Amino acid sequence: MTLSGTTNFNPSNGEFILYSFGLAGIRRSAITQEHLQDARMAMNLMLAEWNNDTPNLWKVDLVEVPLIEGQAQYAVDPSTVMILDIYWRIFDGAGNPIDTVIWPLSRTEYASLPNKEQQGRVTSFWFDRLLSPSIYLWQVPDGNGPYLLRYYRVSQIFDANMQGGENVDLPNRWFGAFAWGLAARLAHSYAPAQVGRLEAKAQQALENAQEQDTENVPLFLAPATGGFYQR
Repeated sequence: MTLSGTTNFNPSNGEFILYSFGLAGIRRSAITQEHLQDARMAMNLMLAEWNNDTPNLWKVDLVEVPLIEGQAQYAVDPSTVMILDIYWRIFDGAGNPIDTVIWPLSRTEYASLPNKEQQGRVTSFWFDRLLSPSIYLWQVPDGNGPYLLRYYRVSQIFDANMQGGENVDLPNRWFGAFAWGLAARLAHSYAPAQVGRLEAKAQQALENAQEQDTENVPLFLAPATGGFYQR
């Protein structure tokens, strides 16, 4: 058996565009500057939609922020789509890190806190998802630190451009979904008769990619139902 021994297949955005037009029945010789401009828009709109299908695991990274005594609000990178796990860290006398998970609050729950400047042990946070997002902590960090805030966040998929041989910001297992999805979008403008066929292929490829973009770990549920409706 002869194998390549490599795992370097990574088409450029331009190659994806040409291939996707081919899936829609558009020959390369027929592609104009207008086709390419529409393809760039279609790629980025599709990636923007995929940002909503969070969490995209390949876009998860760990952010570390030093906490300041008496400061409740901390800026978050605007490319952040959502925050996953969040905890604060302190070091014991031997320099060992001690981590404590904190829990999310809704806007209403945060607004209902009577003393938002109360200092103490941080137990919860509100992620204010504005164009310039912030995290608000409660209780506010006290003077017993130093503390570090550490959180896993999902960031936006990078923009797709055709210049310079750029590659799409996706893992290999998503390439098929990207190609079929782009072909389906382009078909709406350039090959309407192919839309149904391509959308079916695109949906199946997307579902296959999303199925594999998960953490393969056991799921344990422990509902806390006691205490409700007791007289």
